Amino acid sequence: MNKKTKHSSSFRDPSGYVFIEGNELKRCVLPIYFSQYNSLKNSGFFQKAIQSDLLISHEEELVSESEIIIRPNKIPFITYPYEWCFNQYKEAALLTLKLHKFALEYGYILKDASAYNIAFNTGKAIFIDTLSFDFYQEDKPWRAYKQFLMHFLAPLLLAKYHGASQLKLMSNYLDGIPLPLMASLLPKKTKLNPFLFSNIYLPAKFESKHSEDYQGKTKEGILSKSGQIKIIDSLYAYIKDLKLNESSEWGNYYTKTNYSNSAFLEKEKILNRWSNSLSPKTIIDVGGNDGTFVRSIKMELEQAIVCDIDNNAVDSNFYQMKKQKETFMLPMVLDVLNPSPAIGVNNEERASFLKRISNFNPDVTIALAVIHHITLSGNVPFEMSAEFFGKFSNHLIIEFPKREDSWVQRLLNTKGEFKAHFDFYNFHTFETAYATYFEIVEKVEITDSNRVLYLLKRKDDFQN
Repeated sequence: MNKKTKHSSSFRDPSGYVFIEGNELKRCVLPIYFSQYNSLKNSGFFQKAIQSDLLISHEEELVSESEIIIRPNKIPFITYPYEWCFNQYKEAALLTLKLHKFALEYGYILKDASAYNIAFNTGKAIFIDTLSFDFYQEDKPWRAYKQFLMHFLAPLLLAKYHGASQLKLMSNYLDGIPLPLMASLLPKKTKLNPFLFSNIYLPAKFESKHSEDYQGKTKEGILSKSGQIKIIDSLYAYIKDLKLNESSEWGNYYTKTNYSNSAFLEKEKILNRWSNSLSPKTIIDVGGNDGTFVRSIKMELEQAIVCDIDNNAVDSNFYQMKKQKETFMLPMVLDVLNPSPAIGVNNEERASFLKRISNFNPDVTIALAVIHHITLSGNVPFEMSAEFFGKFSNHLIIEFPKREDSWVQRLLNTKGEFKAHFDFYNFHTFETAYATYFEIVEKVEITDSNRVLYLLKRKDDFQN
C-alpha cells in the first residue's frame, strides 16, 4: 500500500482515514472495516441512504486486499458546528437521528454521532462520514447516545436558554459540551421536565458517579431495538419543537436602513452590472445579513456563501433558502473581527476560516455596509482589513459610507474624547491602504445616500 498523508482532521477512526490526492478528497477504508463496508454496500444500505439524502454519495476507485479507496462527492466549502445558526444546528441534529433510525431498520447502528460529521451542501444538511456505521447487536444500547447529547442536544439547549451565541462553545469543546457542565447551566426548574431529567440530568449524574472508574467495571445496560427507536423518536420530537426566543439588532436590518428605496435599488443595479461583467460562479458575501443582495444578483451561481455575525439574520437566510430551494446558497455565522481560528490537535484538526475560504477561492467577495463597523466598532485600521480581504478576494465589491452617513456618525459619537483619533476615516486613507492589495476598477457614488461602492481587483503580486 502506498503511504498516503492523512487529512489533519482524520486520525480518530481506526476504520479508515481521509486524504487529499491532487485537488480531490478521498477516503481509505482499512481491512479492519472491510466486513462492515462490504455488508453496507451489498445490503443496499449505502444506495438507499444516499437516495434518501441522508448520506453523501461516493464512488469506488480501488479495491484490494489491503485497502478500499472511495471518492466522496465534493463539497465546495465546509462549515463547522460553531458557524451554524440555530436552525442549521437543528437540521443537523434531526438528520443524525433520522440516519441512526434508518440504519437500525437495515440491521446497523450509527456508531459516531459527532456534529462534525455533518456538512451543508446544495441547500441541506448531509452526513459525510461513510465509515460511521457498525453492525447492530441485540439488546446493546446506542453507543453514540452520549455523544449525540453532547454534540447536539446540549448546544441546542444552551442556545434555547442562554442565546444562540452559546453554539460557539463547540469551538472550545470539540468532543461536545460535557453533560455535568450542561446540567449546571440549565435553569433549576428544568429538573422537573421528564425529558431533560432523563436525557441530561441522569446521564450527567451517571458520568460524575463513574468518572473515577479506572478499572472499567461499570456495567453496560441492556436496551432492545424498540427501546432505541423510542429514544430516537423522543429526541427527534423534542428537538424538532425547540425554538429560539431572542431578538437582535440586525435580524431585520433591511427594514431600518438609513438610505432611501431608490438608493437601495441603485445599489442592486450597480451590483448586477459589475456581476455581469465578472461572470462569477462563486461568491462570498461578508456581512450579508439575510442574503438580500446575493438574491438580487440576476445570474446563475454555483455557490454563494453568505456570512453574518447575527444568528437571527443567518436563520432568516436559512429559512428563505429552504423555502425557495436555493441549492447554491450557504448561510453561516461569522464574526469578521474574530473569524474561526485553526483549532484542535496541533491547531490543525479544524481549519481556520481564512484557510478554508482561501482554498475555496471565490470569484467575487461582497462587503456591503461592513467597513465602518470593522473600522469604528472594532478599531481596525484600514491596512488590516485590506489584508484580511486581500487573503481571499480576487475581486472585491466594497461599500464605503462617508463620514456624513448617519451610521458612521452614530459610531463616531460613541468614541467620546477619542473621536479625533478616527479622523483617518476618509476616502483618501481608505483608498491608500487598500491600494497595497487592490487596484480600483470602478468607483460609484450611490445617489440619494452618503455611500460609495468600489469594485476592486486584487493585484497580481497578491494572487494565491
